[in-house]
Amino acid sequence: MIADLTARPKTDRVKTNTCSIASARAHNLPIIFWLLALGGLFVASSLNADERLALPPAIQGQAGPLKGKPVRYFSRDAATLGYLAEPVSQSAKGGLILIHEWDGLTQRIKETADDFVSAGFLVLATDLYRGQTGSNRSENLKLMRAARSNSSDIIENLNAAVAHLRQTLGPDGPVATIGWCFGGGVALSFALGGDHHDGTAIFYGQLIEDPDRLAMLDHEVYGTFAGLDRGPTVDQVNAFVSGLRIAGVPNDIHIYDEVNHGFWLHVDRDPQTHTAAARHAWHRLIRYLDRVFDAP
Repeated sequence: MIADLTARPKTDRVKTNTCSIASARAHNLPIIFWLLALGGLFVASSLNADERLALPPAIQGQAGPLKGKPVRYFSRDAATLGYLAEPVSQSAKGGLILIHEWDGLTQRIKETADDFVSAGFLVLATDLYRGQTGSNRSENLKLMRAARSNSSDIIENLNAAVAHLRQTLGPDGPVATIGWCFGGGVALSFALGGDHHDGTAIFYGQLIEDPDRLAMLDHEVYGTFAGLDRGPTVDQVNAFVSGLRIAGVPNDIHIYDEVNHGFWLHVDRDPQTHTAAARHAWHRLIRYLDRVFDAP
């Protein structure tokens, strides 16, 4: 079941009138029919007309060769090497800063950056591990803990990413962050302590519940979470939403009940379970980015 927390008055386990994916399959009805019942978030005819709403090939394990290039955007640290993906035949609608998972700036993140370019954005996939990536849990934890031990370096790194994008977009060019797992929590922290930017999209990252801290946010927040996730849990997501509401921060937060941590960036791990939720989250994300980039 796709649970929408955005407009609900309570923060307990969400019960909605939506039909579950399993129910849709049982009646041999297309998934799109049930998604249309979620409140008109998108229209079937627009899906066929707008290529931007096609689920990115990278997250399905179907990416082609990389089209971007490595870039040293953080001049203070020569070991930091990001990945820049730029539109070729059109101007960018805005700039995106991608913040990687706990294993670093991997091939999957770079491939996903290329797919965001296809949706009309200028994209910088950042490197918070100084050129390193992890290949197992122990390595990932070591890298993540080292990065978290110096939060000021993370903020400075991401400030440099914003500045790098605005060299192309202009000094007031709109920029948003998108982070997954470790990167989702970093994106939220950066929204509270970094240079001004226009949007923050969190995919199952570490959350903040304190309304006083959340009141420092100056833009709408997007969040996609998994109902089976053990971190953040559904209760933690509900507490986050409650904090946002108390703080008066506009938000688009959804929990997808039948999926687990990592479902969006890795649809190919379980396509049958992940695809419908990932597609819905992608449509929300594109419309969210359009909103915050078009805001006055």
